[in-house]
Amino acid sequence: MNLVTLLPFIVLIGAMFLMTRSAKNKQRQAATMRNQMQPGSGVRTIGGMYATVKEVHDDAVTLEVAPGVHAIYAKNSIGAVLEDAEYNRIVHGIEPDSAEAPVVPDDASSLTEDIEPAEAEEKKIDLGKGKAEETGASAEDAKSEQAADAKPEDAKKDAQKDGKRDGDTDAK
Repeated sequence: MNLVTLLPFIVLIGAMFLMTRSAKNKQRQAATMRNQMQPGSGVRTIGGMYATVKEVHDDAVTLEVAPGVHAIYAKNSIGAVLEDAEYNRIVHGIEPDSAEAPVVPDDASSLTEDIEPAEAEEKKIDLGKGKAEETGASAEDAKSEQAADAKPEDAKKDAQKDGKRDGDTDAK
């Protein structure tokens, strides 16, 4: 036979061997994890329920699913044995004390503390209202001046463009 015709079969057999080998490794790790369970350790079942181990038997485990509520599960139904810190964080909401964690501020004020007040004032932009502030007149006077400057003919043309008359609103 030709080597080229056997090559696909060899590759297929090799791939099947690698897949079964990794699956066996996972099963072996799961079995050792289940055998290391001890009363008092926290576990997660394959259904996602968190419980505390009370008794370990050959093929079964007694779990405390709530205070005073015990249930018997097959050992194969245990998905993971959790460390005490992780179990307490998930079930009881107890966060471990870690001084190494970076402190994240609640607001952005700490990010701008380095800018001196004098520099901040210089960077402000003048958003004045034009003639009204320069002459000391109020905003109402400025509006009346603008209205007086506008021609009545322009107002009629604008109304015709919009299709609106006096008193009409934009609402539909």
